[in-house]
Amino acid sequence: MKKITLLLAAMLAIAGLGACKSTNPKDALKHQDDPVKLVDIKNPTVKIDKIWTASVGAGGKKLRLGLGLGVFGDRLYAAGHEGEVAAFDLKTGKAVWRTKTKLELSGGTGAGADLVAVATGHGTVVALAASNGAERWRVDVKGEILSAPAVAEHEVVLRTVDGKLRALSADDGHELWSTEQQVPRLTLRGAATPVVTHDVAISGFDNGRVLAVNLADGSTVWEAPVSPAHGRTELDRLNDIDAAVKVSGEEVFVAGYQGRAAMLALESGQIWWTRDVSSYRGVDVDDDQMYVSSSIGEVVALKRRTGIEVWRNDTLKNRSLSAPAALGDYVAVADLDGYVHFFDRATGALAGRVKAGGERVTNAPLAVNDTLYLINDKGELTAMRAKPIAARAAKAAPPAAQPAAPSGG
Repeated sequence: MKKITLLLAAMLAIAGLGACKSTNPKDALKHQDDPVKLVDIKNPTVKIDKIWTASVGAGGKKLRLGLGLGVFGDRLYAAGHEGEVAAFDLKTGKAVWRTKTKLELSGGTGAGADLVAVATGHGTVVALAASNGAERWRVDVKGEILSAPAVAEHEVVLRTVDGKLRALSADDGHELWSTEQQVPRLTLRGAATPVVTHDVAISGFDNGRVLAVNLADGSTVWEAPVSPAHGRTELDRLNDIDAAVKVSGEEVFVAGYQGRAAMLALESGQIWWTRDVSSYRGVDVDDDQMYVSSSIGEVVALKRRTGIEVWRNDTLKNRSLSAPAALGDYVAVADLDGYVHFFDRATGALAGRVKAGGERVTNAPLAVNDTLYLINDKGELTAMRAKPIAARAAKAAPPAAQPAAPSGG
């Protein structure tokens, strides 16, 4: 069945349209989904330093493309819509190499095993040498690609919007296997990035299911209905899982649109807990909590082991938030204007904010050690670090009492 891409309805439901100012009370309902205006943070508790910036060319049309960042070893890999792929030193941002593919890219950047993979909306997949950017191979597959391929030692795994999960040979790009899930008639525009771990490939699908397959032959290891469809209309029944799952230890974390956030067992796919949270951007976890950017712009923290809600911050409603990234004592999200917001991991309080470029950040920021990396839709990269600001006392504390001088004899 041919996939029907939801554009206007999805924008209205999950992204919000640009604000049109009006003082007419009758327009209040019309603009209830306008992005909230940012207010100054009076007492920020975090200092955010930009470490370096770089670029991989203009972003082109205003499209929701899966052009995120990849890390392998001590390098960061990025791709621009106009075809440039580049490798940067993680610490300094210095470009190690740049390659022009002469393609309009829509999926990237997958990195691993000395290979960098990117793809186009017309189904062209290109593999470059991670060491120097030289093209290794280029193949065409049937299906639009809107997410980054996952690069394993012997396979390059990718999702196409027709519901197929495919593996290509890392050596020459020939197809090793393919499996698929049924695609509903109405879906969001996007496809989850597959994740490779423990010799399995895991991906969410537009039918609300998560599938784990054997890397060697594509056979199903397990299948989990995380986000069942509900409602009477096709719009109500949208339940896409359009973002990558998060694998941590022996657990898999995921969230779906108009569905649930959930924790699954990596080995069996057993669902340990679920919570009603709608998201299409993805999740992140730390040792104690799972973080979700909801489809209406809330940032939600859930207990990792139980799914119990710890806090919810709704000060960024309808600002089309990126997936969250856990970074030390903070959780960071970026928005439609290129602002990056840092929340206190324990309390959910807004701790600080910085602007990274002037364009929307669609793809997930990436936290590596103590540094946050992100790329906006214009292809501009920023690396930043967050440090706590020492608590400011309202009044200076009185000097400590001095010990009495010994009396003279």
